[in-house]
Amino acid sequence: MFEPSILFASVLNGLTTGAVYALIALGLTLIYGVLHIINFAHGAALMMALYGVYFLYRKLGLDPYLALPVMVPVMFAAGYALYRWVIGKASHGKDENILLVTLGVSIVLENLALLFWTSDTRTIETKYTFTTVAIGPALIALPKLAAFAGALIATAILLAIVARTDLGRAIRACAKERQGAQLVGIDVEHVYAMSFGIGLACLGAAACFLLPAYYVNPQVGNGFVLIAFTIVVLGGMGSFAGALVGGFLIGVVESLGGLWLGESLGQIGIFLIFIVVLLFRPRGLFGARA
Repeated sequence: MFEPSILFASVLNGLTTGAVYALIALGLTLIYGVLHIINFAHGAALMMALYGVYFLYRKLGLDPYLALPVMVPVMFAAGYALYRWVIGKASHGKDENILLVTLGVSIVLENLALLFWTSDTRTIETKYTFTTVAIGPALIALPKLAAFAGALIATAILLAIVARTDLGRAIRACAKERQGAQLVGIDVEHVYAMSFGIGLACLGAAACFLLPAYYVNPQVGNGFVLIAFTIVVLGGMGSFAGALVGGFLIGVVESLGGLWLGESLGQIGIFLIFIVVLLFRPRGLFGARA
């Protein structure tokens, strides 16, 4: 049995990781909640955002955290344009077409990354990469604490946008009843594109918080998006609160699983939870009844 100090450190580590997982999952659950489709290009978009942060640091010397004002608008614009002029036009109003298009976009982006940047894994090293902060008996890496705080702030901003702005009200209207939203004069395609853009903007923020302590290669998004899908299902499809709580829960389970089973088997607990949720509560922890 592990000492309480070790367990405490493991839980803290899981919470800091889970906050970033939640931020990635929030973008995914926003897109699902409004468009009612799964975005298979989510992982590839995160990968591109990570490359963007990497090259801003390597070419311009821009610190990953200072890259936030650049990456968030860039990813938003990319998401808006991708939906407005590719996904929306190719779907012809059919959800199954959107699934196929986002899958195709994912394959194209990953192969473009392989073509231009090869399969090499790339990292950056900042002055604070290996800095640690003492919290009680635990030592937590400073980049993880910054990611935890940043992910919470970004989540709060997203929730405020959805709950308190005209755009947020339009997003909620389109999510509930598309035809009714059209009847009251809402430009539904514009709202869909805005939602897709905001979902990818979350990935821009997540990439800035991740890279000081993580790496990037053309396949890096696959692992994250698999966890994000699990979080969305665990929390409840389309639920922001569920994505946040699910992210924390998955982060802690992964950390404790790695402590007991080793890093290579640490994610087993995540998928056991996923199976249990599908069996006994398929709508998720915060999902609405059908």
